[in-house]
Amino acid sequence: MGTYITIMLSAILTDNYVLSKFMGICPFLGVSKKLDSSVGMGVAVIFVMACATLITYPIYTYLLLPNGLEYLRTMAFILIIALFVQLVEIILKKVMPPLYSMLGVYLPLITTNCAVLGVTLDNIDSGYTYMQSVFNAICVGIGFTLVLIIFSGVRSKLETADIPETFKGVPSTLVAGAIVSLSFMAFSGM
Repeated sequence: MGTYITIMLSAILTDNYVLSKFMGICPFLGVSKKLDSSVGMGVAVIFVMACATLITYPIYTYLLLPNGLEYLRTMAFILIIALFVQLVEIILKKVMPPLYSMLGVYLPLITTNCAVLGVTLDNIDSGYTYMQSVFNAICVGIGFTLVLIIFSGVRSKLETADIPETFKGVPSTLVAGAIVSLSFMAFSGM
């Protein structure tokens, strides 16, 4: 049980993929303008990370590794991730059209989101068991969602803040992102 608590705290706080490993920055900056889109993207990423890990771990362990095909893991993992992203896209288009249109181009970009690929590769490189890998993927997704939600609040405050014209838009967003990142780095003792 202690291992799972360590995995959870590490994935959500100390080694947060967005703010500590700087993976998934594109949706972090692109989708975090509104709370609804942040939550929607976060749930989609959690689903894709968990499902991709459910499939990639056994494929690597029982197919690629025993046959000496480890070098194909990145390509195989991207194909599996793309499959689940397409599934999420189809479901959202049918069930939640407003969220689908709100996420726009960032939804298909989950396929190339390095956080999703990074979690599947990191699970294997860290030597996690199958259940630990799935749990880690879910916790990384929760950490990703938490950061999007926090940053959507920060960005809503930036819109009403009295900022010099030169710093409005991208510069203030990047500075705010750096400050949020520093606050999460405190969890790792830096």
